[in-house]
Amino acid sequence: MHRHDGFRELDRRECLNLLGQVPLGRIVYTENALPAVLPVNFFLDRDQAVVLRTSGTSRMARAVDGSVVAFEVDRFDEATRSGWSVVVTGRASLVTDPGEAERLGRSGPLSWAPVEDGVHVRIGAELVTGRLLEDVSPAGTV
Repeated sequence: MHRHDGFRELDRRECLNLLGQVPLGRIVYTENALPAVLPVNFFLDRDQAVVLRTSGTSRMARAVDGSVVAFEVDRFDEATRSGWSVVVTGRASLVTDPGEAERLGRSGPLSWAPVEDGVHVRIGAELVTGRLLEDVSPAGTV
């Protein structure tokens, strides 16, 4: 990135801090050899993994188990023309351990959509990148 373009790369710590500040993100995965993007609520677990809850019979749950996925969160302010974006890339897996599933059921995210046969999906934070966009608008313009 050009040092005067308003963007600043974020380090892992900054990215994880920002990631924990929003409740909604997007999981990016492959379904039937095509890219798929789905908005989901989530939380950041104690090991820095992204965890979400979905139906065990959902197409997304079947598609992501054992696959490398991306997870993106962001926050932007149109008035100040500033914001940030964080991407977590890692292997997704369905949580099958009963003890872990119980722990996540108590502390983890509740799906915003009704889920009767819910499972947790864990995305390992293998690669965490982010960018911050600072206000670069000319003075006095919107």
